[in-house]
Formats: sequence, C-alpha cells, structure tokens
Amino acid sequence: MNSTERNGLRTWIEVDRRAIRHNVNVFRSLIPKGTKLMAVVKSNAYGHSLIDFSKEMERIGADFLGVDSIVEALALRHEGIHTPILVLGYTVPELFSEAVKNDISLTGSTFETLRAIEKTKLPRPLRVHIKVDSGMHRQGFLLSDLPRIVSILKSKILNHKSSSILIEGLYTHFANAKNPAFPKDTENQLDEFRKWIAAFKKSGLCPIVHAAATAGTILFPQSHFDMVRVGIGLYGLWPAPEVREAYKDRVALAPALTWKSLVTEIKKLPAGSRVGYDLAETLAHNSIIAVVPIGYWHGYPRALSSIGRVMVKGRESKVIGRVSMDMLTVDVSDVATPRVGDEVVVMGGSDVLPVSAAGLSRALDASWYEVVARLNPLIKRIYK
Repeated sequence: MNSTERNGLRTWIEVDRRAIRHNVNVFRSLIPKGTKLMAVVKSNAYGHSLIDFSKEMERIGADFLGVDSIVEALALRHEGIHTPILVLGYTVPELFSEAVKNDISLTGSTFETLRAIEKTKLPRPLRVHIKVDSGMHRQGFLLSDLPRIVSILKSKILNHKSSSILIEGLYTHFANAKNPAFPKDTENQLDEFRKWIAAFKKSGLCPIVHAAATAGTILFPQSHFDMVRVGIGLYGLWPAPEVREAYKDRVALAPALTWKSLVTEIKKLPAGSRVGYDLAETLAHNSIIAVVPIGYWHGYPRALSSIGRVMVKGRESKVIGRVSMDMLTVDVSDVATPRVGDEVVVMGGSDVLPVSAAGLSRALDASWYEVVARLNPLIKRIYK
C-alpha cells in the first residue's frame, strides 16, 4: 500500500481486491454456469465497506446484491451502482415508492406486507421476493400459508394487470447448513421448500428460486437452484469452523481484510506494575509496554482484555489489562527494538494466526461474522 494512502490515519483497514476476485471465482466454480450469484453486502459488507465492496462486486460481475435494509440499497443507488438489489430485511411501507423509483426488490414475508404493497399507490409494480420459513422459524411464510399465498398471487397478479406486486423471487434460508454433521436439518428444509416451488410452478408463477447461503453453496449443491446468496465466503471467511475443517482442502478461501494501527507510545515498566482500568493486570516480569490507539469503540472487543493478541513487527504481542474505549496496551518485550510509529496488525492473515478473524473468534467463542461486522464503519477502508 502506498504510504500516502494512510497519511494522517491512526488506524485503517486494508481490503485485498485480488483476494475478493479469487473468492468470487471459487464460488462461481461451485455452482452451475446458469446459476446466479448474489453477493450479500449487508452490515457494511460484513465490515468491508458497503459502497467499496459493492462497487467491486459490480466490476467483477455479481448478478445481485443482497442488503438488509432499503437504507443500504438507496446508498448503493446514490453511488451509481446499477446491479439488481434485494432487501432481505423488513421495509416500512412508507418507503415502497422509493424502492420502485430506484429499481430495488423487496422481501415479502407476511400477509401484512403484501396487503400494504397493494394499498400503496406506486408508479409501477414493486418487485418482490416471497420469503418462506421452511424451518428456521424466523422470517417468512409457513407451509400452512401456501394455499392462501398461491390464491392471492394468482388472483391479483395473473388475472389483474393493475397489481402493485411483481413476483420476482421465491426464497428460504437454512438454519443449520453450516454443520456438516447434521445434514438432515437442511434436507428437511429443502423438502419443504420444494413444495413451494412445485406449487408456484403449477400456478404459473416462475420466480428466481434461491435458498443457499455460503454454507449451503459449499455443502448442498442440490440447493443451488436459480441463485445462491454468498456473504461471508466472498470475504474469504468460513461460516463455521466445522465447514472449514471438512472443506479446506477443496475450497481455498483468501481472507480479504487486514486491520492495522500504529504504536503511539512505549514505556518500560518493572515487574509488579499494574496496568489499565481497574489495575486489572499485574506484570509478572519487567516489561516493555506499547500503546495502540484502538479500542472497543473501533470494534476491538473488550472481552479480549488480557487475552487478545496483535502483531508488531511480525511478533505476537499480548494485550495487557483492560481494552479501553479508544486504546489498548500490549506487551512488546519480545519485539526487536520497538518504536513509536511501528505498524500493528490488529486483525488479519491466515486462519491459524491468533490475530486472524478466525483466531479472534476462537478467543471470544464468537462467530467470524460478528468479529468483522462489528468493525466501526468510520475506520477508513483502503482497497488495494
């Protein structure tokens, strides 16, 4: 990276374009040629920058972008992104007209939403993907709703050109696809979802059918249908350690994100010194301590107090004491001639490293998703 790109920055996030393209190619290779790829970019593209990552996806040729809210979708349209967008979460009726004006597709997961769309005066029909609850029991229509849904859609859409709804998609989401030891859960959901597909086809409704997220795309090729929705995998991360262990030799993912900072202060402290808020940690040996200007406000979890690791000059350095809101202290006693200005890797690298997203998730007993998604959006992302 050109040093001028980070002029004036105390912390920044680098995103590797080559890694992104590699990951897209990996998932393209897993799906049939005619199957569409939706890049899921919700939650600030899992911490990788909603706008920048989506622009990269448009350049590479993703067929769809998946976001959580219409706020995210409108931000993409305002940045000149033309790729089709599906809002996966709930949209308040007041914004239906904005969706139509900006060619944004919405999720329909309740009868209330479908009624609200029909009641809204729109310049043209709103593109809707019907969401099916096939077993996760979160968002979507239950199987018992199927006859009523088909009846409503046939009467309002097939027989009336004035309908406000254009059914563009039919989809579901798997609850347990990332656990290779229990495929039956996903197979049961697929069996139920196929009943919806058959009923829609019989009624003359032929939407884009999609079910698989990252784990489903890797583990369940029978779930690829017309489109897959890949999120965490495009960023080079695994949906779960179990998937990585089972497929790492067949699916080579490249983590795209590296979070960096600087050493801003160094001091030598004698054994017995107590460090940080609440004087929570006592040094067992004479130590060299460095201050790094990031904390839990930036997205470095407070739960990593006294157990986290960063890399300084290629050496692991343990977090000492409490992680503060805007600072943390690390032990650089084993680093050769540490200096103010030394670069610090806070997160990134191979899955086996303690500073990788995988390593942080292991230390926290957390998912890789939350480790990257919590990164503060105000930190500058530098694509290289």
